[in-house]
Amino acid sequence: MPTVTSRVVTQLQRSIAKAIFGKEDVIQLALITLLARGHLLIEDVPGVGKTTLAQALAKSFHCTFQRIQFTSDLLPSDVLGVSVYNPESRDFEFRPGPIFANVVLADEINRTTPRTQSALLEAMNEAQVTVDGRTIPLPQPFLVIATQNPVEHHGTYPLPESQLDRFLMRIKMGYPSHETERQILRSRATDDSVGALEPVAGISDVMAMQENVAHVKVDSSLHDYALEIVNRTRKSDQLALGVSPRGTLMLQRAAQARAFLEGREYCLPDDFKQLAVAVFSHRVVANTRHASLQKKSETTETVLREIVDSVRVPL
Repeated sequence: MPTVTSRVVTQLQRSIAKAIFGKEDVIQLALITLLARGHLLIEDVPGVGKTTLAQALAKSFHCTFQRIQFTSDLLPSDVLGVSVYNPESRDFEFRPGPIFANVVLADEINRTTPRTQSALLEAMNEAQVTVDGRTIPLPQPFLVIATQNPVEHHGTYPLPESQLDRFLMRIKMGYPSHETERQILRSRATDDSVGALEPVAGISDVMAMQENVAHVKVDSSLHDYALEIVNRTRKSDQLALGVSPRGTLMLQRAAQARAFLEGREYCLPDDFKQLAVAVFSHRVVANTRHASLQKKSETTETVLREIVDSVRVPL
């Protein structure tokens, strides 16, 4: 990987770390999602830094950024945009919605109705939207970072499988350690860590890195390794729904991005192993009898870890 690219990657990681303390693994997963041309779903309780992570990532490179606060009364047109009649030109003019940005923060996405949630499907999958019969491309790069509170919270609508499948990864922020929280208290008392961030890369840098990621080499033995994990999810009696072919492709793309971030032009088994749970956990469904004693998301993660650990790693 060229030295200049290595420097940009390091600068991006350091920039985001100025606002997100003690979460190097989460920062890496966010950058993997960006460079793999995917979208990120962050599921956790309020107040642990989900929104801050999205804002810090957007502030770290020159790009357009929009935040959409999802509520129960939000309409698809509030996300995509609307055609408005112009009496001077006697024609309808399209006014783009907030989805037309390089980085879109879909805050509390599970607080809006399925109809509005589905407005994101085409945008996330095809990088375009269709309004009034017109297909309009979205700016590149295009990244959706969606946050959601656990579905047990009042007034939420669980995302359907078709929507979840559009996200490359689902991750959790988790609570900070004692020392990290002490650092947060000291720093946030004196300054706005996100507002103070300056861009360290341009859109051309990000797009060049995305192109390089696509050329990271994947040995055929790693294809067999990934497929064995996938096949076991489909055969597991603890899962009602296994990983789809789209999920397999997403794991390879994420593994390539991880290898790229670590300065390699080839993937290792560890790239697949470390990312399998984050990429697959929202693509599988636990059998009801196995999910009755704990949250379904925790059940699927546990089952996936057991499956990944049971598959022999290629030498």
